[in-house]
Amino acid sequence: MRLRICRQSAREGGKTAFDPPEDIPGTHFCYTDKTKYMVMSRDRNAGRGHSVKTDNSSIERVEEFKYLGTTLTDQNSIQEEIKSRLKSGNACCHSVQNLLSSRLPSKNLKIKMYRTIILPVVLYGCETWSLTLRGEGRLRVSENRVLMRVFRPKRDEVTREWRKLHNEELNDVYSLPNIVRVVKSRRIRWAGHVARMGEDRVVHRVLMGKPEGKRPLGRPRRRWEDNIKMDLQEVGGSSGDWMELAQDRDRWRALVGTVRDFRVL
Repeated sequence: MRLRICRQSAREGGKTAFDPPEDIPGTHFCYTDKTKYMVMSRDRNAGRGHSVKTDNSSIERVEEFKYLGTTLTDQNSIQEEIKSRLKSGNACCHSVQNLLSSRLPSKNLKIKMYRTIILPVVLYGCETWSLTLRGEGRLRVSENRVLMRVFRPKRDEVTREWRKLHNEELNDVYSLPNIVRVVKSRRIRWAGHVARMGEDRVVHRVLMGKPEGKRPLGRPRRRWEDNIKMDLQEVGGSSGDWMELAQDRDRWRALVGTVRDFRVL
């Protein structure tokens, strides 16, 4: 494989463009002004003494970048992605906050607005998330903040003062699956697709691959597959091989619905 380096060139009118490279079979082109690299390691100092240079041009090293709308970090942590998704969701909520707080639209219409405008932005790519209790709590807090706008304050029966609904009260009046249940059901559904993929598919190979080396000391991180097993155990699913269970489409589809509609008392 050959690598050719291409640089930006200024053209007339003050515009910047790329010179179209020649079409040479077996040659890969790298635009140094747009190319970046990242070292993924638990060691924050990994690779600090090294740099990537091509044709006297240094390629910038970054600690995080967006790929297909998803934030990737050098620590392989999902927390930055959740933070970015919640920030985008808050921006969507701010754009429709007048409608959510208004008395004119019905509560059902406000809930539809939340589930069609705000929720898809927050849950983009959630099928691949490996959530901890802390991450689930942040999602619930974000959702409850929106629901408090939808379900207006109530008068306390004892003090006769107006107050916001408590989390338990929001859970009672909001009959649809909460945001954590939606994440778990989408993750289970995607896991079924991956389990039924052919062995030549990249996603399937990543799931079945066994990294070399030893784990560091301390409690291991919660893996994506650990979440799948925990979600199935929560609803009384099979404790055996979940990948074999996923081959039965009808049974797996029923499990997806059970995970989505499961309510924790």
